[in-house]
Amino acid sequence: MVRMCVHELVQFQAKIRPDAVAVFDGDKRVTYRELDQRANELAARLLASGVRDEQAVGLCLRRSADFVTGALGVLKAGAAYLPLDPSYPKKRLAMLLQESGIRWVVTHPCVANQLPHESWQSIVMDGCALNGNAGSAISPARSADPGKLVYIIYTSGSTGQPKGVQITHANLLNLIAWHQRAFAITPTDKATMYASPGFDAAGWEIWPYLTAGASVTVVDENIRTSPEKLRDWFVANEITISFLPTALAEAILDLPWPTETALRFLLTGADTLRRYPPAGLTFALVNNYGPTECTVVATSGIVPAETTGRALPSIGRPIDGVQVYLVDTQLQRVPDGTPGELVIGGDSVGRGYLNSPELTDRKFIADRLGNNQGGRLYRTGDLARMLPDGQIAFLGRIDEQVKVRGYRIEPGEITAVLEQHSAIDASYVMGCSGDSGETRLIAYIVPVANAHLSADNLRTFLGEHLPEYMVPSIFVTIASLPLTAHGKVDRAALPAPTSENILRDEAMESPQSEIEQWLASFIATLFGTTRVSRDDNFFNLGGHSLMGAQLIARVKQTFDVELPLRSLFDHPTIREISAEIDTLLQVKLNTMSEEEARRILETSHAESSL
Repeated sequence: MVRMCVHELVQFQAKIRPDAVAVFDGDKRVTYRELDQRANELAARLLASGVRDEQAVGLCLRRSADFVTGALGVLKAGAAYLPLDPSYPKKRLAMLLQESGIRWVVTHPCVANQLPHESWQSIVMDGCALNGNAGSAISPARSADPGKLVYIIYTSGSTGQPKGVQITHANLLNLIAWHQRAFAITPTDKATMYASPGFDAAGWEIWPYLTAGASVTVVDENIRTSPEKLRDWFVANEITISFLPTALAEAILDLPWPTETALRFLLTGADTLRRYPPAGLTFALVNNYGPTECTVVATSGIVPAETTGRALPSIGRPIDGVQVYLVDTQLQRVPDGTPGELVIGGDSVGRGYLNSPELTDRKFIADRLGNNQGGRLYRTGDLARMLPDGQIAFLGRIDEQVKVRGYRIEPGEITAVLEQHSAIDASYVMGCSGDSGETRLIAYIVPVANAHLSADNLRTFLGEHLPEYMVPSIFVTIASLPLTAHGKVDRAALPAPTSENILRDEAMESPQSEIEQWLASFIATLFGTTRVSRDDNFFNLGGHSLMGAQLIARVKQTFDVELPLRSLFDHPTIREISAEIDTLLQVKLNTMSEEEARRILETSHAESSL
């Protein structure tokens, strides 16, 4: 029996429901017929440019209907797509393009100039038209082979070079089939596109729905980090199923929900889930786990309503077509309840790493634990244990790899870039979890003699080479790296960050007004530091949009004013944020009673003195 590939399943939906909407993107509605025709045009253009089976084609496109069109067009040409996030630094994009050996990049006019001009050819999409050439609307005749590559996606690498994970149609089809069965997907479902293009969850948000005749809706950037606005948007747009990263999913669970909502499932994953949903929700919370090497999801489970005295939520059970084993250092199974390395086998295990056979052989090993003759297992490096009910408890990493906002990061890759800086003699980067559970990156720096360094200088330097989520939030200066007897960095001997050893920006000035003091106190607690300057940049301290949403929520709770997220990006220092709050307060104070004004001021003063 010949199995259809992913693009053929979407093409089939275009034949049986051509006028149904496939993608909602702001005011744009793209029907299945339009999506299929535009993808055919792109496929024809790629084939005319010399693209052949299984060759990689870059997709440097933002979350949009064009991204879906681009990916579908690449697959119709028999090639594999490699998502490249346009927000990455130019040097990072150049390195990924060179590492992958890509010869073609599909992009937007506004992004094309960001790409370095080397040996690859840019194919520009402008409203789904290709360089003004409509091309062919006839589907190219490409043979169906589920064993072919469907996409390549890069993750962080411990050697300083990122790793290109190769996923086949068969891998993705296994995910699609499980997803459609587990969540009863029908053509009436409306899903969301939330994840960044360079995150493997982006494909999970597209293909299970478009192969079922359902629709996907691009989440507007202006509401993407606000739990309240997202909830209202879900309700207004009748979203039935959505993926959100763990921190945002936890925040949205705390909100009151209307009794009438179309949402059936809220999917989350990528970080450790630290809470249960409240009783009475009209939708189910589903926790998911899976490395990029195993096609996004390997285990999944519905999280029950919260009760007291319970451990952290589990990561569920293996999905269809996937086997999970917990093993010791000799790759022997451990007894149930005993911690062991989580090893994954079955239909989700990818082909391996692009242009890296030695690393592939080390991480993708022969399956000697199951009945899958000729199959392979992927060693995750994650620690877990089997619970009495058959679910799996995630316990953390065995090695030094860390997760920041869902992205798996090898600190060695950051260290490799840091040590290119002329003023740094040695460095070590590690992840650290605060009381909130948020993982932050800390860089320990040994400067060269008489070097002048500042935190903003190092962030700028790293920002030219690495994506924003890989830039450490704290830089600690030390005289030398402590070593073990075996010559490795002694993590336990590294000093905790303090106000004395943290490398700061150029200037350090104490907060002045009561609002500045309140902000400094809250931000210091949020980031686990002891001293904050009034000119410290919220984002340079390690903040990001989800943490910004927490700050905005606390401002609303304390001062009863709405600080726009855009304002936080435009005015990110404590001095500037305070001025914004003060302006909003002045407007509000002019319309409230003296008693209300006194209550707000007393609340802020009490919190700033904690």
